[in-house]
Amino acid sequence: MNQNPFAIVGFDLDGTLIDTSGDLAAAVNHALDIAGRAPLTREQVTSMIGGGAKHMLAQALEATGGCGAEEFRAYYKALLAYYGDHLSVYSRPFPGAIAALDALAARGVRLAVVTNKFERFATRLLSDLGLAERFACVIGGDTLGPGSAKPSPAPIHTMIDRLGGGRAAFVGDSIYDVQAAQAADVPAIAVSFGFLLGPVEAMGADAVIDDYAQLIPTLDALCATS
Repeated sequence: MNQNPFAIVGFDLDGTLIDTSGDLAAAVNHALDIAGRAPLTREQVTSMIGGGAKHMLAQALEATGGCGAEEFRAYYKALLAYYGDHLSVYSRPFPGAIAALDALAARGVRLAVVTNKFERFATRLLSDLGLAERFACVIGGDTLGPGSAKPSPAPIHTMIDRLGGGRAAFVGDSIYDVQAAQAADVPAIAVSFGFLLGPVEAMGADAVIDDYAQLIPTLDALCATS
């Protein structure tokens, strides 16, 4: 079998490669504390992750009473400042993620991160965790300008262009990931252990993995059937 069925494999970050829920929950609760609200549990915040920090905070504030636009701007600024100073306190790669990256690299696959997290946060988190050099490309939710974050296919197209073209696949944990990949005509692999908003099967991904040990066999199977 061809050892390089895909020239490029892209990954979402939060909930796919890295369990960032602890640090994101801490940042949300910092903003809620400033707003005089009770904290949310880590599990509650986890269900709000995926659409970027602004979307996450908007849901948290709505769940605790809502707020006006001017207040929101202040709380959002506070969340970003706090998160920027504490983004790798609790965050760690999911089990098996590093071994999967190593196995793909050994096949000559070019690796990328495409996330709705701000690019500066994504690159610093990867650097803090010693993972930055594994990725030839990191695209954040703000990299391409307003309106270009997932579920737009633009960051997936840009990933492929920046890595020199070739057959690509994308791995993620949210409907945003699946929709972006499929709109870019790229196979979408969903991880069942991520920050899911509902049943993983409901996202309509081309394949689902329950563990990173299943990633390469899944890529091979997708190649053989497409």
